[in-house]
Amino acid sequence: MSRLLDSQENAHGSSLSSHPSLRDVHSINPAQLMARIESYESREKKGISDVRRTFCLFVTFDLLFITLLWIIELNVNGGIEKTLEKEVLQYDYHSSYFDIFLLAVFRFMILILAYALCRLQHWWAIAFTTAVTSAFLLAKVILSKLLTQGAFGYVLPIISFILAWIETWFLDFKVLPQEAEEGNRLLLVQDASERAALIHSGLPSDGQFYSPPESEAAPKTGRQQRFLWRRKMKEGEDATCKNGILEVVDLMKNLKKNRTVKNLLYSKYDKK
Repeated sequence: MSRLLDSQENAHGSSLSSHPSLRDVHSINPAQLMARIESYESREKKGISDVRRTFCLFVTFDLLFITLLWIIELNVNGGIEKTLEKEVLQYDYHSSYFDIFLLAVFRFMILILAYALCRLQHWWAIAFTTAVTSAFLLAKVILSKLLTQGAFGYVLPIISFILAWIETWFLDFKVLPQEAEEGNRLLLVQDASERAALIHSGLPSDGQFYSPPESEAAPKTGRQQRFLWRRKMKEGEDATCKNGILEVVDLMKNLKKNRTVKNLLYSKYDKK
């Protein structure tokens, strides 16, 4: 029976500990909450998050890398001036690399405009640029004669295709989820600061706490019932001890009286 009572007490204690107490709520430090809010607000004042800045740097790297490869291709095929005139002024879809360079410029302008200047929080812009890039490169590889023009016929389309999909992956799996998580944290911290302010303003002072008289009709937990039962047993034992002591004292008094009576009788009998 005692084991059952102990298990009930432990279960009740664990259920009580799972709920926040006044002490835990009172321990909230509004200064720390305000410091965190100020840190989040300072991030917002920067205008752009760190992860979004990294994405914009990668988009810039995409443009510069494709431009570098195209310039190397111009030098390899007979000099920049002659090859530039051939690929730009005498543009031919089947043999020119100029359109791949323009595709990189197109990606750079759309993505920087959408995610750096407009700070877009959606993936539709990069989905559009990646779809256009993939469709154009697939069509160019199938219809053109780039594969017969040496290594650059393979390198430029493949590198452009890979960079476009890396940008899509980085934005969809890194930039947007991390910024959404930071926004949720800011909302939670602001909500917690408001609750802490309300709790600290609504908590009574020490003089306002009092212990109301215990009501017999109120429901009691197992621990309270056990405490009351032990108190009643102790009170009963104290009352029994008091009654026993009083009975012993009365018996001693009676014995004393009997001895005095016997002594009087003996003294009278001796005198006779």
